[in-house]
Amino acid sequence: MISGTRGRCCLIMLSTGFTLIIGLTSCAQQHQEPVRNFQSGRGSMDTIAIDTATLNARLTAAQYEVICNKVTEPPFTGRYWNFKGDGVYRCARCRQVLFDSKDKYDSGSGWPSFVQPADPHTVQEQEDNSYGMRRTEIICSRCGAHLGHVFTDGPRPTGLRYCVNSLSLEFEERKQ
Repeated sequence: MISGTRGRCCLIMLSTGFTLIIGLTSCAQQHQEPVRNFQSGRGSMDTIAIDTATLNARLTAAQYEVICNKVTEPPFTGRYWNFKGDGVYRCARCRQVLFDSKDKYDSGSGWPSFVQPADPHTVQEQEDNSYGMRRTEIICSRCGAHLGHVFTDGPRPTGLRYCVNSLSLEFEERKQ
């Protein structure tokens, strides 16, 4: 269970009965930050300025923890891990289209998993060496929201598994 505040620290109650205290800094800054704006079909990205306070105001406390503080939601608890809708998954922070349901599969990991992003320019990768592990973090290219991680144990055709926190996503049903 994730609980907390947008103040200087957050309490996270774990199912094991332990409490984890995390300091908040990354998304709490009240300034303008450059954000990439990808326009599908044109193949170009423009850098725009978006007030982080405006982006963060639309997030729940749990979404804030995942998106801004890189907290991982517990497996098999997110609303999209076993969801079968037909449509696109958008960034919960800036609403950029990130993944398409046609690329989603059941990885057995407990998180929504995709073989690829809807467009390669919408998801960026960066090295993550936290918790003594070597992983590749995935973030929204427009607003920098933490999405999850990408692993090389996925199915064909890419061999990749984009393992995403449900709290980082919003689903939009495909219009027929």
